[in-house]
Amino acid sequence: MPFHTNRIKNLLSEGVRDKVYPGAVWAVGDSGEVQASGSTGALDPDEPDVRMRRDTVFDAASLTKILAVWASIGALWEDSVLDLDAPLGTFWDEVAGHPLGAATARQLLTHTAGLPLRAQLKNLYGPDPVAIRRGALHEALNRPPGEAVEYTDRAALILGYLAEHLSGQPLDQLAEKRTWHPLGMHSTRYGPLPADLAAKCAPTELDQDTDTHLKGVAHDFSARLLGGVCGIAGVFTVLDDLAVFLRYMLAPTTAPAEAGFGAKWSAHSLTVQTGGLQPERGLFWHPAPGTTDEQDIWVHYGFTGTGMWISPTQDRWAVLLTNKLYYTRDRQPLTDVRNAFRQEALA
Repeated sequence: MPFHTNRIKNLLSEGVRDKVYPGAVWAVGDSGEVQASGSTGALDPDEPDVRMRRDTVFDAASLTKILAVWASIGALWEDSVLDLDAPLGTFWDEVAGHPLGAATARQLLTHTAGLPLRAQLKNLYGPDPVAIRRGALHEALNRPPGEAVEYTDRAALILGYLAEHLSGQPLDQLAEKRTWHPLGMHSTRYGPLPADLAAKCAPTELDQDTDTHLKGVAHDFSARLLGGVCGIAGVFTVLDDLAVFLRYMLAPTTAPAEAGFGAKWSAHSLTVQTGGLQPERGLFWHPAPGTTDEQDIWVHYGFTGTGMWISPTQDRWAVLLTNKLYYTRDRQPLTDVRNAFRQEALA
């Protein structure tokens, strides 16, 4: 199915003009290559001569859930270290005897574990990372596991803890060893970033304490509270690394043998796993809004303005990276652009 490069360029340039975001970079490709890409707008409105570029670094925000957590859990599953349907309490002493122990990794990945929906970790448990971990793993559930689909960042936080428990490694090291390094994603890493990389980073939200926009430091307060590394957010990346990641998802046999997740995990994740519950979910991926089963388009977004789509049926992927959070927390203007971009990039 063809896509329309000029219409994509015009659409994204209009987003800059309308101050949906200061700038954007994008790409569309298949399992073999990047077929088209581009950039528009400024890195920072305060420095309009510094333009967005293909190597601009972005705060990935919730794409962390895919790049670090989903990929690492997939590696553990493919290694037969993790049974997605075993109650967590049967193999994880830290949650045994607590409500979370009745839930499974699959339910966490589909947001059906019945977790509490409250997400402000500091307000709930204080600033100590040990207390945050204990609180997140031991708190009562909102409802019985498997009863409803309810999105919460806690699922990724807990799965990050689980990946660390099963691997014996910190999440950032696990993701680097099993996914980013083998695939050649050399510009993907957890923050805070060193000064040279932060200078290439698209600024996000205004920090009320310093009256400057965050650059190279995660916008997500929970990630900052936990030292920059957690399952919720905290990863920084570039367009080319995401292109490599999505191409590998479509054709996993092209990567080195030491790469963690593979064809089985990608194929399994990009199928509806929630039975008759709504909204439908795969494993951390979900069907793109307004698409059909025949179109087979899956998506994941980040709050800072990032997003990526993949369609195994079409052998097509797309990436759109913006720093919309520079201007606003309002989701709707970018939602409109995202939906139009997806329609142009994929059927």
